Amino acid sequence: MDENKNNLKNDNPEVKNKEEENISNTRNLTGVSHYIVVSIAIFMSLFHIYTLGFSPLSPWTFYSIHLGMGAVLILLLYPITKKGNQQEKIPYVDFGLSILMVLVVSYLVINMDELIYRIGITPTNWDIVVGISILAIVLEITRRTCGILLPLIAIVFVLYARFGEHIPGVLGHRGYSWERIISYLKGLDAIFSVPLAASANFVFLFIVFSAFIQVSGAGKFFIDFAMSVTGRARGGPAKTSVVASSLFGTVTGNSVANVVSSGAFTIPLMKKIGYKSKFAGAVEAVASTGGQIMPPILGSAAFIMAMLVGVPYLTVMTAAIIPALLYFTSVLLIVDLEAAKKGLKGLPSSQLPRLAQVLKNAHLIVPLFVLIFVLAVLQASPIRAALLAILSTLVVTLFKKESRMGLSKILESLSKGAQNALQMIAACATAGIIIGVLNLTGSGLKFASLIISWAGDMLPAALILTMIASIILGMGLPTTAAYLITAAVVAPALVELGVDHLTSHMFVFYFACLSAITPPIALAAYAGAGISRAKPMEVAFTAMKLGLVAFIIPYMFVYGPSLLGIGSPLTIIASVASSLIGVFALGCALQRWFLGKRTNLLIQLILFSSALILIKPGLLSDSIGLLLIFICYVLRHTIFKQKATKKEKQEETAAL
Repeated sequence: MDENKNNLKNDNPEVKNKEEENISNTRNLTGVSHYIVVSIAIFMSLFHIYTLGFSPLSPWTFYSIHLGMGAVLILLLYPITKKGNQQEKIPYVDFGLSILMVLVVSYLVINMDELIYRIGITPTNWDIVVGISILAIVLEITRRTCGILLPLIAIVFVLYARFGEHIPGVLGHRGYSWERIISYLKGLDAIFSVPLAASANFVFLFIVFSAFIQVSGAGKFFIDFAMSVTGRARGGPAKTSVVASSLFGTVTGNSVANVVSSGAFTIPLMKKIGYKSKFAGAVEAVASTGGQIMPPILGSAAFIMAMLVGVPYLTVMTAAIIPALLYFTSVLLIVDLEAAKKGLKGLPSSQLPRLAQVLKNAHLIVPLFVLIFVLAVLQASPIRAALLAILSTLVVTLFKKESRMGLSKILESLSKGAQNALQMIAACATAGIIIGVLNLTGSGLKFASLIISWAGDMLPAALILTMIASIILGMGLPTTAAYLITAAVVAPALVELGVDHLTSHMFVFYFACLSAITPPIALAAYAGAGISRAKPMEVAFTAMKLGLVAFIIPYMFVYGPSLLGIGSPLTIIASVASSLIGVFALGCALQRWFLGKRTNLLIQLILFSSALILIKPGLLSDSIGLLLIFICYVLRHTIFKQKATKKEKQEETAAL
């Protein structure tokens, strides 16, 4: 099996470079510079484990150190421009900025008690200098890790806070002085507010746990398991991609990382059995994007959602189960129908790992079950769950010699965990600037009322506007940042229109995730295109088609909260059943393939209509949807019978 993987990678010499390009633009550090970065990263992970597990600090002190270490790592690891990713040493300017960040954090920690009373009221000159420094560094580290778009949005909001008196209409406000703005934005209601708090308290530990799982070899187990289960089926490698990405997504919670990790293996296999390059890249992109909504970890934004909504993380995790089931079922159905249309087969058994052999390494996924048990059964905090999951990873790897994690692998996991969290830290800090402006100016509710006004107090229109806003903000932004901005600006409008608080945030979160496969800037699709050697835009549009069901699922759980696990068991079961039928109808409509035969335009339209009707749960809508599917069955049977009769008559005539 390993030999097959190596051969596949050798056949694609650009894969490695594409992977590195898609994941990050970090410097290629060597020597002392490399060891400095690795040492800081290891210390950062150990600091969080010790502080959260054994010796808590005051929130502002902890968040300041969290941001400070993250900023220092970014400045040392990420170059000023993309061309700098070949640098082997750290430039003096970045060493200088790192020292400045250390001094800024030291000032915040030492003067914490006094600063709390001076924020936004009577800042000193040093407060202003520190505030300007931290704002500038936060915007710069975000630019380096997330691109220019998010910092520009933050700058626009800061200018809005300063010059609000010049803005007419409902969004105008009295305006604030630069001193007041700068002082306020460095406080617990802005940069160090909920996003960074979630990043420091919860998300960081789960990212470290994810790194331990990957280094332990669980990622390889997921792919081998998926191959052994689905590889022989019709269109096997595509189904392997879906299953492996769903499993891998429970660990990474990152669409692009998921694409390059599992796609480097699954995409060449899909092309090998006959899938087109654009389709292979799109399948992996869609499946990997779904990893962000796959329990138990989901994406990092889910932890922030729990804090914003004010519910336990277990509630968010539970709410995501049925939508994730519908998502991956739809993708599996579409790739199966594509294989049926093209007559694609699976792989021979000789090229697949044996399930019995693969299951010998099943102990590597025990930490995931530990995580679920601690969260769901013991109902402990996410912090305790993450710490116990990390500990269980170290324990279970001792069971077999080849999986045992020695000191080098432990240090590698600690280092990778901190480095994998850097983009998230920068995005949360900058999102905090935007939230701070909304808090300072009181404009959050104004944006919500404006959306309600545009929608004419109609929920369907408000949902569409929210979807568009989430997708547009998500183009080129990390999911966490896209979710945070939209949740702060748009989600309150849905709540005002009667949508449950958690449901409205799940709606926003879903579309923030789907922005990764939505043109024109679809980061997960671009990563898949890099591996499949297809045109990025073709992969993006194909991925959007494959994931069309996912664009409908949020509307389904808004109108049927039972899909989020809300309601009686009978209601939930009925909603899941009707939703699965709707997913089946939509998949058949998209692929123009119904019950083993290609459909005509009429049947395709009826199937599509039935899927849309099944969105809204209820006896009437479900009955109409099922009736339309039955009509399609009758039409297909009649058309097929007519064609068979016509063919028989032609054969008889030819015989005479």
